[in-house]
Amino acid sequence: MALSAALAVAADAPRPNILIIFTDDQGYGDLGCFGSKTNKTPRMDKLAAEGTRFTNFYAQHVCGPSRSALLTGRYPIRSGGWGMPASEITWAELIRKVGYQTACIGKWDVSNRKAIIERMPNAQGFDYYFGTLGANDNGIVPFHENNAPAGKTRDMGSLARLYTDKAIDYLKNKRDKSKPFVLYLAHTMMHTIIDASPRFKGTSKGGLYGDVVEEFDFETGRLLDTLDELGLRETTLVIYTTDNGPWNQPSYTKTKKGHPPGSIFWGDAGPLRNGKGSCYEGGSRAACIVRWPGKVPAGAVSPAIFATIDFLPTFATLAGFDAPGDRLIDGVSQVDLLLGKSPAGARDTYFYQGNGVRKGKWKYLRAKHHVIKWAVDAKRAEAVELYDLEADIGETKNLADQHPEIVKELEALTEKIAKGDRS
Repeated sequence: MALSAALAVAADAPRPNILIIFTDDQGYGDLGCFGSKTNKTPRMDKLAAEGTRFTNFYAQHVCGPSRSALLTGRYPIRSGGWGMPASEITWAELIRKVGYQTACIGKWDVSNRKAIIERMPNAQGFDYYFGTLGANDNGIVPFHENNAPAGKTRDMGSLARLYTDKAIDYLKNKRDKSKPFVLYLAHTMMHTIIDASPRFKGTSKGGLYGDVVEEFDFETGRLLDTLDELGLRETTLVIYTTDNGPWNQPSYTKTKKGHPPGSIFWGDAGPLRNGKGSCYEGGSRAACIVRWPGKVPAGAVSPAIFATIDFLPTFATLAGFDAPGDRLIDGVSQVDLLLGKSPAGARDTYFYQGNGVRKGKWKYLRAKHHVIKWAVDAKRAEAVELYDLEADIGETKNLADQHPEIVKELEALTEKIAKGDRS
């Protein structure tokens, strides 16, 4: 679709600016609006009241694969995860061709955590980049600004404010105000060696982890206030979500160097089973809030299945570009879902990293899982599983023996998606 076609997008859906706020390892139940009784998150709760809260939203079950899926609209078995090749096409590359400016701030994590120029943000469609190419597992975060090294820090408590400051500076000083923009802000928190700034440390009821959640809430409020200050509120589509479930494996944290001694700081999966790395819902189902005043219904809660892989085709519809036609795009356009025109949305399936599939309310898992070695269910009994997620969100009742015909159908669907069969 050419730029002229983009300008002909329906009058009730003009081309918006896009702000993606992407946290790391945050639990489904960490925010007040998603059920937390411990963490105080007034700004995120307000964002939910001003937009739509999605309760069946999916990322992926671990960080690098989650980012490649978000950027390309393709499941990680195709987009490469941490090893995403330069040949993958991101929505940033495509949206820039139809007049948008693009910026990425924060955790990149798809160039094998290395400075491989052709796989770094500037080469993958972003005009501006500041952040870290990897995680903070070793207690140090090295930065790049565009393709050049830009210092490093061991102060994990400084990162939420630093990235927010960079995002605000981009909005105020670095963007071309005559063009629409996409700003992809990928926080390092709440990944592994967490910390809060002195202002927030020791102030929450949730320990150190709660301090970090509440600081993130405050910093997000600063960023949203900047949109208001600059007159961008009405014209900006804001998407908040996280990369995977909470890192809630106690046996792993006991062996992880650098964690604050004696602290229990992993996130809350709420009603979901397990967490990061798992193929149960706690691994990949994520909190998600979308706001676009006057377009996305305010104060709404949607149970429709929606996923980060849908971002690319959704942005294509809104901005007016074509999704790549030379490769399989697993995502679907969810514009009608976002605008409240299609309550069910455009997808009824989700693929669990080769381990199974959801279709409607039914979730099937293979007998043998391929999961990250530290995941809670890494040593689970090898048995086929089937769950009714509408009746049993916590995946407590395996119904495989009662519905062999559904198991057979979803087993075949799992194979079909894994092979990229378009039929």
